[in-house]
Amino acid sequence: MLIAPKSSQKALEILKPLLLKTDLKPKGNIVIGTVKGDLHDIGKNIVGIMFEGAGFQVIDLGYDVSPEKFIEALQREGAQILAMSCLLTTTMIAMKNVMEPLRKANLYRKIKVMIGGPPITDGYAQKIGADAREMTHTKLLS
Repeated sequence: MLIAPKSSQKALEILKPLLLKTDLKPKGNIVIGTVKGDLHDIGKNIVGIMFEGAGFQVIDLGYDVSPEKFIEALQREGAQILAMSCLLTTTMIAMKNVMEPLRKANLYRKIKVMIGGPPITDGYAQKIGADAREMTHTKLLS
């Protein structure tokens, strides 16, 4: 289990240049991160590379990201999409905790919010006001 993250990261280093060999014009900016309290980022890293391969500028905040850091990055980068991930059911609440500051910053509904990770359901995405579940939804990319 300890080797899997390192192996995945090495595989991503090999795949990234291949995914980025496109003539796509930049489609916009995406802020991506794993929410506060969660240290898992393999899925987030894969999704980030897929977004880059699709022509997006990806601002990866890493893991254990606070709501304040998400909001600051969205404002600084002028991003059109916020993508949050979690692996643990205990950290799902951190996604909800980002939504209120998003509203207070007057960014809610001005950007698309995507959430993903094994414990995330469509019902949870709707409950917290996210636009899409799973960071692999492509309807937001067009």
